[in-house]
Amino acid sequence: MLVLSRKEGEQLLIGDNIVLTINRISANRVAIGIEAPREVRVVRGELDRKEVAPRGTAPMTIIMEEQNVSVASKPDC
Repeated sequence: MLVLSRKEGEQLLIGDNIVLTINRISANRVAIGIEAPREVRVVRGELDRKEVAPRGTAPMTIIMEEQNVSVASKPDC
């Protein structure tokens, strides 16, 4: 595992077409923006793969630890 330190507003590039941006850091939380092609699935690590809607199906909401987690595809630009 590669561990990097980043400040708010800084980015990480993965391959040629994935960009992670550190949007906000507060207390023990970090907000990360992810830009990736539509064919790259981005899912929170604690979600079990079988709980996530397969590609091409409607988004769904899963209740986890008293939070709503929405899984949706990136809108067409």
